[in-house]
Amino acid sequence: MYTDAYIDYLFHFHTDRDYFECHEILEEHWKQDHKRPVWVGLIQIAVALYHHRRNNVQGAKRMMKKAALLLHREKEAVEQLGIHYEQLEQLLQWYIQRVEQGETYQSINLPIADEALLAKCLEYCQKRGGAWGKESDLRNEFLLHKHALRDRSDVIAARMQSKQKKRRPKH
Repeated sequence: MYTDAYIDYLFHFHTDRDYFECHEILEEHWKQDHKRPVWVGLIQIAVALYHHRRNNVQGAKRMMKKAALLLHREKEAVEQLGIHYEQLEQLLQWYIQRVEQGETYQSINLPIADEALLAKCLEYCQKRGGAWGKESDLRNEFLLHKHALRDRSDVIAARMQSKQKKRRPKH
């Protein structure tokens, strides 16, 4: 019922708090799943937390507000993903207030309503050696600044290959 990409997103969101990886996983899934807006909302939550953890308050506030607005329009899709919508809405509004009041980053857990989904996530977590609900490691520089520190050689190579294809004469 739930895709591997979604389970992987939930794993990273709730264990290593690798919000950048959450973004990458669901963006790829979003492209393959008819660009359903619910995926964008979940991506935006991860991006907001990534920004806030890096003290980008304006980026965090803007992105969390966008996520709340988008997911409000996608209530049914949110619930189909096993998330308790009303609790999620309260959580996002609470987090927006925290950011607006100048509070520091705090890890959050999405309110998973489907017990079978939670069981699947916990099993996946155990297999991967993660700790579900663990707080973010604020000393992990790579985690905090992954967008700037990650290896992008594969992305650069793909772009170069695409440019070369475009330059070739068509027969």
